[in-house]
Amino acid sequence: MNRDAQQQAGPVAASADLCGFINGAFVTPAEPYRLPVIDPATEQQVGSLLESDARQVDAAVRSARDAFESGVWSRQSTDRRQACMLRVRDLIMRDADALAASECTNTGIPLKQLRQLHIPGAAHHFQFYAEVASQLKGELHQQRSGYQLQVSREPVGVAALISPWNGPVNMSCAKIAAALAFGNSCVLKPSEYTPLAFVRLMEILREAGVPDGVVNMVNGRGAVTGAALASHADIDLVSFTGGSVSGPLVNAAAARNLKRTTMELGGKSANIILESADLERALDGALAGIFMTNGQQCLAGSRILVQRSIAPAFIERFVERTRAIRIGNPFDPRTELGPMAYRAHMERVLAYAEIARAEGATLLFGGQRASQMAEGWYVEPTVVHASSNDLRICQEEVFGPLATFLEFDTLDDAIAIANASDFGLVAYLWTNDLSAVTKATRTLRAGTIWVNTTLVGDPRAPFGGVKQSGSGREGGIGSVEFYTELKSVVIPNGPAPVQRIGLG
Repeated sequence: MNRDAQQQAGPVAASADLCGFINGAFVTPAEPYRLPVIDPATEQQVGSLLESDARQVDAAVRSARDAFESGVWSRQSTDRRQACMLRVRDLIMRDADALAASECTNTGIPLKQLRQLHIPGAAHHFQFYAEVASQLKGELHQQRSGYQLQVSREPVGVAALISPWNGPVNMSCAKIAAALAFGNSCVLKPSEYTPLAFVRLMEILREAGVPDGVVNMVNGRGAVTGAALASHADIDLVSFTGGSVSGPLVNAAAARNLKRTTMELGGKSANIILESADLERALDGALAGIFMTNGQQCLAGSRILVQRSIAPAFIERFVERTRAIRIGNPFDPRTELGPMAYRAHMERVLAYAEIARAEGATLLFGGQRASQMAEGWYVEPTVVHASSNDLRICQEEVFGPLATFLEFDTLDDAIAIANASDFGLVAYLWTNDLSAVTKATRTLRAGTIWVNTTLVGDPRAPFGGVKQSGSGREGGIGSVEFYTELKSVVIPNGPAPVQRIGLG
């Protein structure tokens, strides 16, 4: 899609004011503080975000609480909720071009990836969780003579949903759909860097028939809006996806009121390639694992561990393919790598290329701004060969198109290197040796392990990390457990004996 098509698809117009969504209406803060919204491909301002202060956050939470207590959604039949959520799915796909265009303008992610993966994924979350809720079961226990015990699941209450900038609509929809499926109300806080598509998303939810107040949205920086939301006394649970620096701060704010939380944080994931692998597929997987979504993904296989016997040839081919990656306008269907989402992040990625040089790592390709682009926050896809896993470039999350190669001799060595990290979100393994698969999947410390494949998301699978990659799980049974509360009801089958006291 070119820029003319972008305008036809309907992203937010230049200089538009973007504000919160409370009780079914867009609401301007009383004393708005404006944050610029920038197109990373052009460095031009395309809107202003009106930051939600503590008062607006309070209004959004009260709206969600009122809706929850009213029962307009929380006590609605599962069939009615399911029908509404399937309508959301259909409307997302109806407006997929517009949503993708807004997301592309805001994130710089290639439109082709957004249209083929991110937006359909967002729609599928509503279908998936609608189906999960329709199959939710209770329990009946009759083992105790004279009594029956009923165990059911109920919605928890009001959820704070804090989503990141690297997959705004898709990841926000995963949270919204899971919260709604089980009867919760919610307040969403998208990233202040990528708010454009949420105007259309809120309109879709309203059009689909989600009752006013069930889904609310506030906007702003983490230290202002996010802090007010996570610490609000009337929030029952917090779902956070973001960085490993801000995650613990959100968790601490939530803990003061004993809120339940899930934290999906950063990663420095190992991509292990054994000599027994299908090396052509492993090469494709390694490239996609680090350079898709402009390299800005927590799932990135950023540490590529290659067995020493195949390392020279594999790395040479990887660099050759990296040189051929098409950098360009994210609206161009030929583009494979777009810009970084915002200037400070571009500067951070470039700084890590300098750190790699200073540490003695070998820069094989890239490490500079993309000179072929006259404007925009573009970084060349970068490949580094490191001598030790102890280097900062191997231990700290870059969150950009920067791949670091390490070599190993045995599978045990690879597992030790992979686990020698503060992170543990995902891991990748490429081999045709079944015993290696069995051993590695048992001993790698990561929440998800992909074997001979890459970036395959399935909402049936609980997702989350270990160590500094977070805590808790969402997706599948993880979301059922997080977004519902267990209730036990004990009922006697007839008149039951009761202890009598105070009779003198």
